[in-house]
Order: sequence, then C-alpha cells, then structure tokens
Amino acid sequence: MKRILSLVAVATALITSCSNDDDNSNPIETPSTYVFTRSSASTVDFEGQTTRIQMADELVNALKDNTKTDVALQAMFAHAQNDNDFANVTLNASDKNVRSKVAASTDYFSANTTVSNAIKADFEGWITSQVTNVFPNWNTVATAGNAGQLQQAGGGTIRYINGKGLEYNQALAKGLIGALMMDQILNNYLSPAVLDAGSNVADNNNGVLETGKNYTSMEHKWDEAFGYLYGSEANPAEPVLDADQFLSEYIERVNADSDFSTLAEDVFNAFKLGRAAIVAKNYTIRDQQAEIIRENLSIVPAVRGVFYLQASKANLGIDNARAFHALSEAYGFIYSLQFTRKPNSIEPYVTKAEVDGYLAQLMAGNGFWDITETTIDNISDAIAAKFGFTTAQAATVE
Repeated sequence: MKRILSLVAVATALITSCSNDDDNSNPIETPSTYVFTRSSASTVDFEGQTTRIQMADELVNALKDNTKTDVALQAMFAHAQNDNDFANVTLNASDKNVRSKVAASTDYFSANTTVSNAIKADFEGWITSQVTNVFPNWNTVATAGNAGQLQQAGGGTIRYINGKGLEYNQALAKGLIGALMMDQILNNYLSPAVLDAGSNVADNNNGVLETGKNYTSMEHKWDEAFGYLYGSEANPAEPVLDADQFLSEYIERVNADSDFSTLAEDVFNAFKLGRAAIVAKNYTIRDQQAEIIRENLSIVPAVRGVFYLQASKANLGIDNARAFHALSEAYGFIYSLQFTRKPNSIEPYVTKAEVDGYLAQLMAGNGFWDITETTIDNISDAIAAKFGFTTAQAATVE
C-alpha cells in the first residue's frame, strides 16, 4: 500500500541524511522544528501564503451572507491592492489575491492556460450562482429542482442549496484545497522547475540572497510551499493543525484515522528535512522529501471525498440537509483530486476528465435528490482504488 511506501521513503531519507551524498559531503539532520536562521535571524517567510489563506477564509464565510452582491464577492476572489474588499484591513492593503493562484502551478498549468481559465471560471460561476440562484431563495424551503434552505433534523443547522442540493460554499471551500493550496504546494513550489529556476542553484550554493531579504530564492520557494499548509498556525515552527478550514483542518482529520495515522508526521518531517537539505545544498534529499509530501498530501482529498460520500448514505431521504451537506463536501474534495500528484511523475492520480465524470454522476437529473447508494459506492470505490486504500478505510473517522 502507498502508506508503506511513504514510510519506507521517510526511513530511507533519514538514513541517507546521516551519511554522505553525491550532492554534498555534509550530513543532514532532520530538525525538531521548522526553524532556520542566518546570522541569528529567521530565513523563513511565507507571508503571501498566510494572506491568501485568510482571504479565502473570508470569501468562504461571505458566501453565507445573503446581503453580499456578486460584484463584492468576485472582488474578494480577485482582490486588487487597496480595494476595501475584506473586514481585515491588512488584507485590503495587500497586492495578493486568491484568483491569480488558482490552477496556476508551473508544472500543470503554465502551458495549459485554457484549462486554468476554465477552472477559475468554475469558482467564479459558483460565486455568481450563489448570489443569483441561492440568495433569492434564502427563506424558501428547497425542493428537487428548486434552490432554497433545508434544516437539519431536530432544529439543527440550516443548509442553503441549489436546485440539485449542492452548497456552493462547500464546493468552493473544498475546491480551493486542491486548486489553490495543493496545486501550489505539489505542482509549483516543490517543483524543480521552480526551485531550480534561473540561477537559483548557483545562488543557493554560493549563499546569494534575494535583494533585501535573509533567504535564498530556493529557500523561499520551499517555505512558500510550507506556508500553504501551515500558514495559519499560531506557531508554524511546531504546528498543531486544524488552524484553518482548508488543508490544515483536513490533514488533521485524515491523520485521526488509524489507517493514515502517520500522515501528518510524515509530511512535517519531509518539509523539515527538505528545507534542511536546501541549507546543506543536498538537492537529492530535497527532491526525495518533495515526493513524500506529494504522495501524502494527495491522499487527503481522496480520503475525505470518500468519507463524505459514505457519510451521506445514512441520511438520504431521512435528513436531506445532513445528507446533502456531506455530498457537497464530497463534491468539493472530488473536484480537488485533479490537482493531486503521483510521486516521480507530472500526473495527477485522477485526471480532470475523470473528475468531471464523477461530478456529472453526482449532478445527474436532480442531483443529490436523485442520487442512489449504488452511485455513491461506485464513485467511492473508484477513487479509493486510484490511491491504494479501500472505501472502508476512509469511512471510519468523523
């Protein structure tokens, strides 16, 4: 199974780090924390990643505010510096935005702008549909084919859905885990095409720092990957996870499943050792750690997608608010599968065409109102098989 392969890779890297390597004669020790300094000052900086996570968080929450306009929500997605789009004034002053980094990795999209633009349009479409379709029916009870609200049994949470049962805020939130966080980590910042771009290798070898900064370009690129996972942490050097509603929360949930219980540790150790390898100018060890991160993070949306598909079944036709909420989360996680990355390749575990096929099955006819347990199980089994786990293994932990 893939979990065994990951653990072997970690062990191999740790053993190799204590001996000489072709790239460098200095041994590498895995640091206990993600702390790296030069001249007693930190060399770690991922401010831009923290900013985008915070922007995404405000946007997702704003999708549940039916006083918002499409213009206002789209501006949060494609923020321009100094526009008053966010409650957090620091975000307003930023020249960063979410849209520019969605489906924007070097390895997957630099030569495929047509698909990149189509994916961006998906997110823009979910925002627009929330405003034009769901907001006008905010106080109407939803029925098959008609948007509105459904309340969970027992006076529980109210869910706001389109005519097929989909919560657009969940599609967008879980879709960003793949299209923003994972795509940038796995297919951009950890890519040799980015890490080694231009004079990065020579500069790192010779200690040439970015202008006005305390880090080399290669160090910074690795830190930016780190930031998309740990950028919301109170102390990123020793992350506790569940620090935001995106990748941080769900790596923690997958790790709580005994079948995947070393995942969080494997990822953090690989980030630390890979960064230490850059300092030691050992690019073989660096790239080994990138592959470990790719394999382990790719599992996250797969496990959670299958989990939520299976979780919906107990409530279908009984408590549709709960069932459709789970299916909406599954929809977003399945969308994210196209941004996963097989180790030692430039291919996702699940292609965009396959993702589109799964989503089409979920949305067939009246969507969640019509879905059957057979369809749910078939999609679950197909996804699980792609990643080398079983549907039962993914379905056990809330």
